[in-house]
Amino acid sequence: MNTELVDVLLLFLKYLRQDDDGMKNILTWLYNAIMQVEAELQAGCSSYERNNDRRLHRNGYKKRTLKTVHGDLVLDKPQFREEGFTTVIFEAYGRVEKAVISLVGESYLLGISTRKIEEMLSKLGIDGFSAASVSKINKELDEQVHAFLERPLGRVVYMYVDATYFRVREGARYVTKALLIVVGVDQDGYRQVLGARICESESEEWWTSMFEDLQRRGLYGVLMVISDGHRGIKAAVQKCFLGASWQYCQVHFVRNVMKKVPQKRRREIAGLIRACREDPRAMANLSDALNEQGLEAASRMIDSCMADLFNYMAFPKMFWKKIRTTNLLENTNRKLKQRSKVVGAFPGDASLLRLAVTILMDTEEEWKYGHRLIDLEDNPINETGPIIQITENF
Repeated sequence: MNTELVDVLLLFLKYLRQDDDGMKNILTWLYNAIMQVEAELQAGCSSYERNNDRRLHRNGYKKRTLKTVHGDLVLDKPQFREEGFTTVIFEAYGRVEKAVISLVGESYLLGISTRKIEEMLSKLGIDGFSAASVSKINKELDEQVHAFLERPLGRVVYMYVDATYFRVREGARYVTKALLIVVGVDQDGYRQVLGARICESESEEWWTSMFEDLQRRGLYGVLMVISDGHRGIKAAVQKCFLGASWQYCQVHFVRNVMKKVPQKRRREIAGLIRACREDPRAMANLSDALNEQGLEAASRMIDSCMADLFNYMAFPKMFWKKIRTTNLLENTNRKLKQRSKVVGAFPGDASLLRLAVTILMDTEEEWKYGHRLIDLEDNPINETGPIIQITENF
């Protein structure tokens, strides 16, 4: 019997016996087999075959890790002497990888770093690069980024907005710039990245321009916008989304109140505020108590934010935990920060947008094939607002 077939049958037997590594072994074998076929097609012939159609010559393998729901798979990626090997197996990962290579390459060409860049390229499996290869990668990625940021939008029920900051080279100096990010939950309960933009500041004008651009692309139906307490965001929401509520992220609210509280009492009062997050009356009573205890600044802040802290409670209760904070965006921002550590600062706006949007594109693909953020089937929302109103705590 064919020994390769026997090996495959043994892999399936291990899986059927509920071996923890059974599925990982099957996928590893399958993906390696697919890459072998791809390598033969790319080279024009199989390994060790001699014919006139050969275009490329094999140059061994490199170990590559692929993250899957069954764990990390260590695959054998074929290599060629003349050019890089392309495969659909690493296609989604490859897009972000290309953006990192592009960023590293541009930094190198600007003379920003040397040894560290070579080490990073080595980890990515890149033996070398040139100005021409960097330019080619940039052109390909820029086309994808532009298409993603200009794609048509539709109805979005909830919208999360935030900004994160990066150092960017501008001429001969480095400055800090804001990357504005907008994520939405559509009428089916799925998350999607709506837009991203690099700005000089997080002002009302920049956010207004961002929101107007989303509307130009077809965005409509927004019922609530969740963000931190930045005044520019709130003002832009009130201007661009008439009839929508603005929800002050409760995590950011607690952080800001803590700035008005003595260090020794912060843990205690933060706990009291969190205990009131679903009870407006209790929050008002807490404000009065803090005022009586001499914490007038904290009390005034709570009073000034009351109108924006509990808007989420107008929607089905099962959604509350998901729509009262911007935690969804905090996780995305962490991904962006981790990737940006490659060189510490970006060579320019284009490099920042290229890397950020490719990461956002991959994040959206993960959401698309994952679970819904909220299930709107049992609790649908009509064009003007939620069908089910939860108001017993008001």
